[in-house]
Amino acid sequence: MYILNNKGQELYFDLLNFNSDLPIVLFLNGLSQTTESWSLIVNRFINHYRIVLLDFVFQGKSSHDGEWKNFDEHAEDVYLIVEHLKIDKFNLVGISYGSLVGQNFAVNYPHKLNTITLLSTFANKSQYYNVIENSWEKALDKGGAELLFDVMLPFVLSDNYFNNPLIPIEVIKSAKNNLNQTISLSKLMKATINRDDYRKELNKIKIPTLILHGEKDLLFPVSFGLEVSNNIPNSVFIVIQNVGHTLNLEGIDEVYFNIKKFIDYHENSINNR
Repeated sequence: MYILNNKGQELYFDLLNFNSDLPIVLFLNGLSQTTESWSLIVNRFINHYRIVLLDFVFQGKSSHDGEWKNFDEHAEDVYLIVEHLKIDKFNLVGISYGSLVGQNFAVNYPHKLNTITLLSTFANKSQYYNVIENSWEKALDKGGAELLFDVMLPFVLSDNYFNNPLIPIEVIKSAKNNLNQTISLSKLMKATINRDDYRKELNKIKIPTLILHGEKDLLFPVSFGLEVSNNIPNSVFIVIQNVGHTLNLEGIDEVYFNIKKFIDYHENSINNR
């Protein structure tokens, strides 16, 4: 399904299990992901929640035209979809890039959220990350999406995943390369490149917040997620052992268990008031 945003760009979203009155969970993609990236997670959630999946502008089936967007603008697009669907309250789950959109959404539209879960998240950049980001920019510029994915993979997937992949590495690379998304990735990356330190904004988030981080995340070591947690009052921080950055491909059972436990606790608290 599609709607148009305020700039006339198409926003793609998909609804699952919406013929029920179950709680709603909305998922936000990582940088190079699409709605299909959540399939392993959604298969576990589908019997318990209504599901909303969406592609940001420059991702998947959404529009790839126009100038780059900052995270407030991406959050506004999410809000437009939620309003279009007449959703009063929902639970938000965002990974990496999507977790940054989630942070901005929670600051700008807190009245729409029951809970928020941030996977593989961060709020400030270090010199270590700046070097990685610079290498990704150069790879994208010199070799397009194909070279970028070759450079990215060791940072976003753990050694455990390479040894026992749920989805073969070549299948992942092939699926991403077929998107022909060099220009779109460049536009998406500008939002991260131009994002200021967001830690000072995080203390505005008062809704229940769960932060899950992979022990072996090389892109954003555990300290990045902990820093986010330290700046969101009363947030819950959990490290998933032996997995890397891409938590919707790694540690699926642990990710599912922790998110469901967190959402169900707070949904039950709301219903018992």
